[in-house]
Amino acid sequence: MEIDPTNNTLVLNKNDFNNNASKPTIQLNANSGSITAGGNGVAGTIILADNTITNAVVIDSNAKKITIGSALIDGNVNQINMGSVLIDGNANQINMGSVLIDGNAKKISTGSVLVDGNANQIHMGSGLIDGNANQINMGSVLLDGNANQIHMGSSILIDGNAGDVILQNADCAEDFEISPAENVEPGTVMALNNDGKLVQGKQPYDKRVAGVISGAGDLKPGLVLGRKIGHADRVPLALMGRVNCKVDAAYGSIEVGDLLTTSATPGHVMKATDHIKSFGSVIGKALGPLKAGCDLIPILVALQ
Repeated sequence: MEIDPTNNTLVLNKNDFNNNASKPTIQLNANSGSITAGGNGVAGTIILADNTITNAVVIDSNAKKITIGSALIDGNVNQINMGSVLIDGNANQINMGSVLIDGNAKKISTGSVLVDGNANQIHMGSGLIDGNANQINMGSVLLDGNANQIHMGSSILIDGNAGDVILQNADCAEDFEISPAENVEPGTVMALNNDGKLVQGKQPYDKRVAGVISGAGDLKPGLVLGRKIGHADRVPLALMGRVNCKVDAAYGSIEVGDLLTTSATPGHVMKATDHIKSFGSVIGKALGPLKAGCDLIPILVALQ
């Protein structure tokens, strides 16, 4: 062991311990503030133990690694590994479990979310924010900044340039409470009972006629008012517009333009021929003919 006051250095040579040439040299230099472990053909290792004499920090110059508890800094592969987190300098990546930051690909992947700097896009599962196309696409919803439009499926279009809100479907409906005893389907003509609930129309020229249950065939409601999600005792009743309706031609063949009213056939309308009784009981006009029997035909709902 040597103390050099000129250089403020404490030097421990391998011969200070024994003649084994594999022992390293340890040098503490106060001038440079450095600690050197190794030399004389031997790689140096610095080990810092905790109070249980467990190696908490190990600097291994031979392996070019620094181990801090469960974390590993590996100079050979240019990586920092901290359990589920990996910083890879060669791949230019940071991997954090299900999160990957990839500098080469200019991407950040977080599970079902992908930020793609090359494509100028953000993918969120089936959703896509596209900076190049100036669009946000969320499955059936498309926000198009170039066209200044919002598409919601094939049914709704909001056009900022034209100043239009376009509802592609046919009728305007409102949710009404239905009587518990009723088991009805779209296209059924409904009337009000004494409690204000819907029942099938089954009385000719019924002034309590309220509308037609919307959604039969190829005609769906364009607008539904009063919707309460999760209420099975409510149905959308078409109050205005085109709707497919159950019609019984046994009371007279139906022509386009004929006025329609309730019939004795439950849930069906018929041709209104009595003009006096028709006042207040007409549900609308036929938009299609029916010569005989019962069927669904399109009607224009217009209570009068």
